[in-house]
Amino acid sequence: MMTKPCIISVAITGSLPQKKDNPAVPISVSEQIESTQEAFEAGATIVHVHVRGDQGQSSSDPERFLAFKNGVNKHCPGMIVQFSTGGRGRESELRGGMLHHRPEMASLSTGSVNFPGMIYENHPLLIDELAKKMLEYDVKPEIEAFDLSMLYNVEKMVKQGLLKSPVHVQFIMGMPGILPANKEVLKFQIEQLNKVLPDATWTAAGIGRHQLTLNNWALELGGHCRTGLEDNLRFDKDRLASSNAELVTRVAELTTEYGRTVATPAQAREILSLPASH
Repeated sequence: MMTKPCIISVAITGSLPQKKDNPAVPISVSEQIESTQEAFEAGATIVHVHVRGDQGQSSSDPERFLAFKNGVNKHCPGMIVQFSTGGRGRESELRGGMLHHRPEMASLSTGSVNFPGMIYENHPLLIDELAKKMLEYDVKPEIEAFDLSMLYNVEKMVKQGLLKSPVHVQFIMGMPGILPANKEVLKFQIEQLNKVLPDATWTAAGIGRHQLTLNNWALELGGHCRTGLEDNLRFDKDRLASSNAELVTRVAELTTEYGRTVATPAQAREILSLPASH
């Protein structure tokens, strides 16, 4: 049993069209801000965002990212905004052209992986370019690790000065083509992370029906949790999730079963070595 606070991250909107599968998915910037505020009030302290265009498609428009960031800063005091750099092609400007708006965090995948029906391609040069931009604009990366090799790439990048310690790693599991939702695999990854980057922090994210399973494992093993409609459109097998806030509330209530508490914004910033909010 652990008493340390658990940071709850909410991934509000995926990079692929999902509105038709669950009307609760927020699309416009105003919808995303409203959904984020509800999730914040339920206990989320990090929001991970893909912005969308007018037709619901993935967008690289930096001004939409800025509008979202400003809205969250206004309505969710102290919440950590995390821009996604995934899902928008292979070019650095498409993937990281909004980093000059200086979100406190941004996602960074340190390798390529097969997704169902597509290759999520992250060329080594692109990875380095995005990492350098994050250093330039003082953005803390959240490393999205879809397989074990990506963890060792992080170790190499820290030694090269492309990533600052302490790093924050998110283990993503439970989708075809990536690591399975297997507790022994997760424990091995955590052991390796502690070995090669002992001051690192970590989150676990499960895709689809594995979301709740990974929430439980992360709480048990001392990590942090990600939830939200990007990863999972359903609350359970019998019904769709009604909102991002509903999924956050479930994790917040679950923390007590493991002797954990929900991290406040100030605690989340301290855990992640981020500056205090103003």
